[in-house]
This record gives sequence, C-alpha cells and structure tokens, in this order.
Amino acid sequence: MRLVSPASYPDKAAVDRWLAILESWGLVPDVAPHALDEWGYMAGTDQDRRDDLNEAFRDPEIRAIITTRGGAGAYRIADALDWNAIAADPKPLVGFSDITYLHLALINQCGVAGIHGCLAGATAEATVRQLLMSTDPLTLTSNPDAVSAEISTPGLARGRLIGGNLASVATSVGVRLPSLAGAILFLEDQQVVGLGTIDRQLTQLLGSGSLDGVAGIALGSFEGFRGYSDRGWTLGDVLRDRLGTLGVPVLGGLYAGHDLAGSNGLPDQSALPLGSLATLDTADGTLIAGPVVY
Repeated sequence: MRLVSPASYPDKAAVDRWLAILESWGLVPDVAPHALDEWGYMAGTDQDRRDDLNEAFRDPEIRAIITTRGGAGAYRIADALDWNAIAADPKPLVGFSDITYLHLALINQCGVAGIHGCLAGATAEATVRQLLMSTDPLTLTSNPDAVSAEISTPGLARGRLIGGNLASVATSVGVRLPSLAGAILFLEDQQVVGLGTIDRQLTQLLGSGSLDGVAGIALGSFEGFRGYSDRGWTLGDVLRDRLGTLGVPVLGGLYAGHDLAGSNGLPDQSALPLGSLATLDTADGTLIAGPVVY
C-alpha cells in the first residue's frame, strides 16, 4: 500500500493520519518519495509526480495506491503513465476530485477500475476498507433531502460505473473520457463559481455526444449549491433541464463527493468502485456496485 500525491500536496499531519488508519487495518503502507514535495500548488514537478505513480504501479509488492488529496495537477500527468505496467499488474487507485482525471485515463487506456473516495471520515474509511479488503457489493441509498435528489427519472439501469467530479469529466472529452455507451455515469461537484459552470459542463458532455447511449445517471453531492439560486433557477433546475432529456434513469441524492459531512460535522462521504458493474434502481432509491478486486 503506497501513499502518492499525483495532484496537490498534502500537509504532513494528514499523511500521518492516513498511515495510522492503514496500519490499523493490518496493512504495511509507505509514502512515495515526492508525496510531500511542493511545486507551486502541486506536489512536485510533473515528472516527479508521474514517476511516483508509475513506480507504485510497477512495484509488485504494492497492491493499492492511496492518493493523499486532489486539488490540481493530476490532469497534467494523466495521459503519460506506464500503461503496459498498469495493464500487466492492475491495482486500484483511491482518490476523488482532481484524481477523476486518473480514474478516467486508467479505464480508457487499460480498463483498470479504481475507487472514488478518500480516508477522511468514518464512512469514507469504512467503505474504502470494504472495497479494498472484501468482495462484498456496496449499496448507496438516495437521501431525498440532498440537493441532487431534486431530479429523478424513474427506471432501472445496469452497467459499468464510470465518472467522478463533473468538471474533470467534462474537461476530459476528446482526451481521456472512455465510452459511456451502456455505462452508469456518476457525477458530483462542488460550488466553485455559479450555476452557469455546471450548465456549461453538462452541455459540453451533451453536445460532444459523450452521453449518447449512456444507461443511467447517478448523482452524488452538489451540496455546495444548497440554498443557491441564479435569477430564479436552482441546481435542480439546471440538472433537470440538461439531464432530464436523456430518457434514462436518473438517481440523485447519493452520499458521495464534495461538501458532505458526518454526524460530527466533519468531512465524510461514501467511496464508490469506479469501473465495476452496478445497478441503479430509482424505485428502491439505490445504487448497488460490485467490488474492485485484483
């Protein structure tokens, strides 16, 4: 198990926490050489971050890779990894936000699944541990009070779960976005600016044809937009206007992504196995995803 920083740099206290958590599971984690480097807003140069990630994939003793954080910079190295080594010895990469670029590239280039999640929060820890250390399916149930639950299109869909951060997915069109035909697309995002950005990103996916043939849409957290409106429209209006025309099942309110908190008020979320086979059922309000095991 190795901690790697392919995007922005973490603080050392956070890395120490992640190490302690992994050790408490009976694992033997270590830290990549450049994980704590600082180069602008990134954890070292592109070459250093790429080398750390490639070495973790090449090392047969490393069975999973945990990213220390998202932030920025993963998109700069996402298309220049050692695909032959990754395909020869696949292992799950854990992370979210900017790490979505890597998840998409891994699925697109060699079909390697990963885990959308982190180790910040009790549910986050439990679900990452489940996905890394068991073959049990993971079930997420829609919260009707969540912001993204405002849009729901009834139906049942089965397919490979692909996606992550909406901004990362939209800006991967034409570069590393795998085919979404027959897939369940998972999307979440934080409020960086206004609703127009969400609208533009969804329109990019629609206009590019990337959503042609998609089997269903699973929506995670858009909680940063709670209570926010722009000239009468809310996040729900934008999602409904852009995604409601697809004619496929849409299930919102899933406890995954940015801006979520646990009962203690601290950040938390559920992990999701990207690349696994999943079933989305709006009648039950559930997304059931299979394991990621290598």
